[in-house]
Amino acid sequence: MVVVGSDVHKRSHTFVAVDEAGRKLAEITVKADHKGHDRAMKWAREKFGVVDRWAVEDCRHLSARLEIDLLEAGEAVVRVPPKLMAEQRRLARTRGKSDPIDALAVARAALREPDLPVATHDEVSRELRLLVDRREDLVCERTRMINRLRWHLHRLAPGEPAADPAPASLDVAKTRRALHAWLADKDGLDARFARDVLADIDRVCAQVSALDKEINAAVKAHRAASRLTQLSGCAALTAAKIVGETAGIDRFGDEAKYAMHAGVAPIPVWSGRTAGRVRVARVGNRQLNAALHRIAITQLRCHEPAKAYYAKRLAAGDTRTEAIRRLKRRLARTIFNTLKNNPSSAAGTLPAAA
Repeated sequence: MVVVGSDVHKRSHTFVAVDEAGRKLAEITVKADHKGHDRAMKWAREKFGVVDRWAVEDCRHLSARLEIDLLEAGEAVVRVPPKLMAEQRRLARTRGKSDPIDALAVARAALREPDLPVATHDEVSRELRLLVDRREDLVCERTRMINRLRWHLHRLAPGEPAADPAPASLDVAKTRRALHAWLADKDGLDARFARDVLADIDRVCAQVSALDKEINAAVKAHRAASRLTQLSGCAALTAAKIVGETAGIDRFGDEAKYAMHAGVAPIPVWSGRTAGRVRVARVGNRQLNAALHRIAITQLRCHEPAKAYYAKRLAAGDTRTEAIRRLKRRLARTIFNTLKNNPSSAAGTLPAAA
């Protein structure tokens, strides 16, 4: 049995092979490109014949291309969380930190942990994530520009109503047109830069609107994502965020593991005056957790079953935070089953989380 661990960087990847006892057999460092990946696989085949599995440190932005090349070559790939690698490195007899030491720690962690997530790549969910991430970047950029514009307007005419639009109104085309007209006859650098920034906001707003349409179309074309929109409180943007951050539901063995990944699984408290209770997890995918939180808060405003469940948990002695966490846990179960089943027949009514 041979396991190959990898330490991935932007320009190089280091691989270390170990046997079933964790003894180091060989190591190699290659460039982080297709040729380097092919060289590493050729090296492993020539030295060991068959590799039981490749263990890759779970750094998606650095390891994605390596995982894809390994999977296309028919290799078995597992993902090792960085915290497991760090713990294994701390227990090792070697001192210091280097690429071979890190790769060895990854391989030994893969030997020790039998149920590590198997690497898979779902191109559709990846595209949804890219679309949502791009939209969020543009929205943040628009917010930054709006803040800059408001300072220019304040210096031009402090206290004047025309120079002080409502905080959330500058993403509305009508408000921007009125501001364009007001700035047209103003002189000075502040007026000039205000017009420039306002033009930039127009451009970014158009891009955001175009991405909204593209995301809506992509969600309608994606079977599971379109069914998620039937869940109360889940619109197309949130559905796209969930599918993109999930990155393939098949990599989760059951809904409890999915809930742990989303950071909504209960963590028991075993000591102190609160023994027997559970606390909110601060780990997991925070983007996925935020999407579940948006759905939960929306349901508490307009979804009667969720409101009734929330009231029931409060009556049972839960705090508000605990009650919301329980609601999010039920949402994770509903979303997991929707993504897992993904029927090919016509979509029915999605059951409420509460």
